[in-house]
Amino acid sequence: MTKEKAQARREHLTRMREEQKRKERRAAFLMWGAGGAVVVLLVGVVAYYLVTERAATSLDSVATTKYTGSQHTQTKVTYKETPPMGGEHNPAWQNCGIYEQPINNENAVHAMEHGAVWITYQPDLPKAEVDTLRELAAKDYMLLSPYPGLPAKVVASSWNNQLKLNSATDGRLARFVTKYKNGPGTPELGASCSGGVGTTTAEAPIPATAPSQAPSGAPDASTAPSDAPATDAPATDAPAPSGTPAP
Repeated sequence: MTKEKAQARREHLTRMREEQKRKERRAAFLMWGAGGAVVVLLVGVVAYYLVTERAATSLDSVATTKYTGSQHTQTKVTYKETPPMGGEHNPAWQNCGIYEQPINNENAVHAMEHGAVWITYQPDLPKAEVDTLRELAAKDYMLLSPYPGLPAKVVASSWNNQLKLNSATDGRLARFVTKYKNGPGTPELGASCSGGVGTTTAEAPIPATAPSQAPSGAPDASTAPSDAPATDAPATDAPAPSGTPAP
């Protein structure tokens, strides 16, 4: 083999080795590039999930006030918020539970003073969503009732805290209940949520004004003479049973 052929062969082998190295470098680059892209994609997915999850459960949109407790009134109250989240209220608290009809603001506010969370919903909320709310409210220190004129589909209220929601399945609702039911801001923490009143607004509306007192010297209704029988049983005009002399 001549020197020229040997030199040509060496040059050819050198070019082949360099070409092989270039291919290996390109393969490594592609591999690391693909791996890096996968890592970036995974980081993006995780970040998106965390941001979305936080937005879905964040209580940053909870409205707050600073009402003080123990302010009782026998008359109807005009509240600043709808529904109210504190302030003056009736001396009788609403028994915690699930109500099919609207209840008095003044009684519900007193229940919140005792630590209850009051969930209200628009009367036309779909039954499936109402059922979801009923399941959540079937626990102690919970009130649930429809509320005409509600500014959102669902509103959760506790003393000095309120969250407006567009759905009963919103994940923030359960978090609100967990955080604010019998929360540290409860004015009368540990007070009962039973033994109050269980009536609705239609059954026992709160009067707009206080009852006027009887003039001095006028007979009191409890001591005025009456022809009614001394019993809580209703009077009847039915004939006396046979064999019993009529009065």
